[in-house]
Amino acid sequence: MSRNPLLEPHELPPFDAIRPEHVVPAIEELLAENRTAIEALVARAGDEAPSWASLAAPLESLNDRLSRAWSPVSHLNGTMNSPELREAYQACLGKLSEYSTWLGQHEGLFRAWQALKEGPAWAALDDAQRRAVDNTLRDFRLAGVDLPAEKKQRYGEIKARLSELGNTFSNQLLDATQGWHLDLADETRLAGLPESALAALRANAEAKGQAGYRITLDFPSFFPVMTYAEDRELRREVYTAFVTRASDQGPLADQYDNAPVMEETLALRRELAELLGFATYADYSLATKMAESPAQVLEFLEDLARRAVPQAKEEFAELEAYARDELAMGELAPWDVGFASEKLREARHAISQEQLRPYFPAPRVVDGLFQVVERLFGVTFAEDDQAPRYHKDVRFFRILEQGEPIAGFYLDLYAREGKRGGAWMDECRVRRLEGEALQLPVAYLTCNFTRPVGDKPALLTHDEVTTLFHEFGHGLHHMLTRQTVADISGINGVAWDAVELPSQFMENYCWEREGLDLIAGHVESGEPLPAELLAKLQAAKNFQSAMGMVRQLEFSIFDLRLHHQLAAPSAAEIQALLDAVRDAVSVVPRAEFNRFQNGFGHIFAGGYAAGYYSYKWAEVLSADAWSAFEEAGIFDPETGRRFRTEILEQGGARDAAELFRAFRGREPSVEPLLRHSGIRAA
Repeated sequence: MSRNPLLEPHELPPFDAIRPEHVVPAIEELLAENRTAIEALVARAGDEAPSWASLAAPLESLNDRLSRAWSPVSHLNGTMNSPELREAYQACLGKLSEYSTWLGQHEGLFRAWQALKEGPAWAALDDAQRRAVDNTLRDFRLAGVDLPAEKKQRYGEIKARLSELGNTFSNQLLDATQGWHLDLADETRLAGLPESALAALRANAEAKGQAGYRITLDFPSFFPVMTYAEDRELRREVYTAFVTRASDQGPLADQYDNAPVMEETLALRRELAELLGFATYADYSLATKMAESPAQVLEFLEDLARRAVPQAKEEFAELEAYARDELAMGELAPWDVGFASEKLREARHAISQEQLRPYFPAPRVVDGLFQVVERLFGVTFAEDDQAPRYHKDVRFFRILEQGEPIAGFYLDLYAREGKRGGAWMDECRVRRLEGEALQLPVAYLTCNFTRPVGDKPALLTHDEVTTLFHEFGHGLHHMLTRQTVADISGINGVAWDAVELPSQFMENYCWEREGLDLIAGHVESGEPLPAELLAKLQAAKNFQSAMGMVRQLEFSIFDLRLHHQLAAPSAAEIQALLDAVRDAVSVVPRAEFNRFQNGFGHIFAGGYAAGYYSYKWAEVLSADAWSAFEEAGIFDPETGRRFRTEILEQGGARDAAELFRAFRGREPSVEPLLRHSGIRAA
């Protein structure tokens, strides 16, 4: 019988050989081998004082081997989803959760780590190793190592069930997104849509063997309809389908309803937190973050709201007046806001995302991104077209320093069926030492942009360009690390509310002439972005910025209060809380049938539960970090070098607050964020 490719040693995942039937046998074999090896390590630690080499290094190798098998499976589940793969992935979640709980509650292993900290080997450890040991001991306590046996068992049951629930939430959201479409025979109802959007809708139809146009709920299809379609009834129909995904409302009502998943998830999270001695899940979540308490986070969010809501109300009143007086629209409905806002933006700033598209052909943007990074951090890029890939659109690059590879990444830019929405960075390989050999970090960088049509390159909106830069910032944090201990390498060990710092920082290059000269070039002539268009882009940067800020605050406050103030809420109580938060901070009209929460994957299927505030928290850090470049020059080599050495290379080796102070020379200030966001209360 041929060997399982997931069990073979490899530098990069053998995507061309991995099949769904390989997944369960590989994971089962690795988990069994790991358990045996760990028991042997613990027995040895009982006989002699553990050292880094006898305890931490072999454990790290075991973890890494398991990760090298699971990482490509998890990535394929998100980017090449199929019924067979979904089934195999689902079958492993319980096994992995059970193993993780067993590991985190292994008292012998916990004592071995404690013996390492308290024994003679501690003096020989470097700061990074000590940090990893301290984090590990903290995580043992957060995994319930101190609990009595029956509570340990309950902890394990909860963790396993939460893992299943997160996957179910994600699957149902994907199924609901892909379960609705609207076919139109001709362009009659699509008046107002730009040619790029029409071409994408035609391509959607052709891919399904249909004539005409197909609107789907994937963002590259949904967004242009909501922004440009003059047919108000069409906007209402598409909006309704989108905001009722995976709920008891809308065209697919009750088919993929995530409400029971949310109810069970929140009840189990509260129970988990209480088992571990925390008052609420928010308290438990913050145990590994920069913020000290839920009260501190709420105060931070409510302070931003106090500054932004008055301006957001003014912005919306202006939009209402414009829609009434210039567009003859009467009262604005939720499905009108995007359309009217785009018309007002065009009227005031004479600019639209569509006007900018020809200047952002995807190949030019990617090349420009690389040039920005080269100038900032002194590295270069080389494509490797021999690397195994999982789809023809995916590309693989290596990052070089002085001609030598230091990292690699997969770039997967375009939306397709079977790929979950959104954009994200994930780790494929982590930088670590294996004996004397250095394993280089490898990242997955995934977006969902409109695909190229025919032989023309994809033309990106400016929003998509900033999304790419954002995710690449996460990638740089992972790939430019200098750490060699896996637990603090790259983004590992970084406080979750600081992890957005590099990603939000990189977005700034999409707004500055020096950055845009590298990124933008007209698809036909190659000419740079004209000064007139740049001036309009920059003038429009803070168009409705307060409305944008209060929208993020709405999500953040809802998430924190949901995990801090409600114990085991029903779907109706979840809705009531969201309504109350909206009453306090939202300024736009809302539809009674809107079930945003049923699609809030960040907190129900991602890592942001009681942590969505992290985007705003880290934005304070990133805006203040950027102000250092504004002072010195945005490509100043010395400031770039310090950002790399003090932030990117450090990973989780030191506290995020300490790293920020080392880079900036002082505590962070909220003023740069307010200034960059155009919030006049600054």
